[in-house]
Amino acid sequence: MRWLVSLLVVALGVAVFVLGGADDSPGLQGIGAVLVAGATILCIRAVRLDRRRR
Repeated sequence: MRWLVSLLVVALGVAVFVLGGADDSPGLQGIGAVLVAGATILCIRAVRLDRRRR
């Protein structure tokens, strides 16, 4: 379940990054990049934790 939320946040981050590029807003692109990076890290941690429990 946690990985699903992480994937949704990645999709949101990609959308924010693209919209920031269309508006030429480096701050919005930075927020999108941070969202993608953070969600990717959380997704990897969730998968690793699930594998350890099995």
